[in-house]
Amino acid sequence: MSEYQYYEFAAIDRPLTRIEMAELRAASTRAVITPGGFSNHYEWGDLKADPAEWMHRYFDAFVYSANWCSCHVSLRLPKAVFRKTELDAFVHSAALSVESSDSHWIVSLILEESEDYERFAEDDGSGWMRRLTPLREELMRGDLRPLYLGWLAAGDALHDDVLEPEVPCGLADLSPSQQALVEFLEIDPDLLEAASMGSAMATSPHDETLQISTWLDTWQTAEMQAVLKTIALDRGQEAERQVKSHYAAWLKAQRPASSDVPRRRVAELRELAQSAGERRRAREAEAHAKREAEHRQKREAELRHVMDTPDKYWQAASAQASRGSASGYEKTVSLLKMLAEGYALVAGPDAFERQLRRFLVPHAKRAALLRRLAEAGLWSG
Repeated sequence: MSEYQYYEFAAIDRPLTRIEMAELRAASTRAVITPGGFSNHYEWGDLKADPAEWMHRYFDAFVYSANWCSCHVSLRLPKAVFRKTELDAFVHSAALSVESSDSHWIVSLILEESEDYERFAEDDGSGWMRRLTPLREELMRGDLRPLYLGWLAAGDALHDDVLEPEVPCGLADLSPSQQALVEFLEIDPDLLEAASMGSAMATSPHDETLQISTWLDTWQTAEMQAVLKTIALDRGQEAERQVKSHYAAWLKAQRPASSDVPRRRVAELRELAQSAGERRRAREAEAHAKREAEHRQKREAELRHVMDTPDKYWQAASAQASRGSASGYEKTVSLLKMLAEGYALVAGPDAFERQLRRFLVPHAKRAALLRRLAEAGLWSG
């Protein structure tokens, strides 16, 4: 099987210039390049550039996937969004790394080696950018859940005595993009449930509206005027970033210090995950039993309907057998299996045996049919 790699970059805060697009074209003649991004896949070669350098120079998001069961996503964030000390608590993980430039943080979330070979054989990587890009907006609002998920994704690589980072609110109620990140990084669902036990509820839309109103009361007139001037100068995206950064900074100031929130060691999380796994398996077994019961009830109703007029189905089976063809015999066996189930339900197997002997009288010389009936366990000769 040939190698397969997928690269996709997105320019979010500003479109690429013509000069920048020409620079990207020099690295690939086949890629799809627009003011909003770059995408290409490789089956024998590789990208003739350094993705990390492109993230520093051109792009705000990057998704990579390879069919040797590896993938990662990188997000570029303005430096003002996080302090280094805030990020340091999360980077003690093989699945999360942070690089910095003068103006940005670049957060990378990595799955080094998956065991889900079927996923990477079928997934061409092209759908992940759309699903994961909203994580950047969430991070810029001060939502720490994507960072915590990145830390948690290290799984077995985390040492038992390591303390978890600050536990963000809303781990039990992830956004669609965060749910996609869980899927992308293949985070253990039992470990995630264990982690969510120490997470407060997320802010409701109503509460957030009240928060925004409270925050706006803290704004100085001069600050508001500066944002309005930026909008009037047709720099709406820049103004939006300013407003969101200001709001994110205010939200951070409202959060309790991480030292005030109980933190658990990884060993404790694993114990909680084991219990969560037992509960999950019990729920799954109960759901399976319920589905099986519903299936049996449905099947019994169908069989009772058949047994209201069994002669009709014996006649249909005889007509198929009389065709003398392989397909006819297969349909005959299918009908007789259904009749065998029906008789077992309402009259018992002996009644079916008697009817089957009568049925076979005109078909006794059809060796191929008798062989199929024997293979199906309907006839012993």
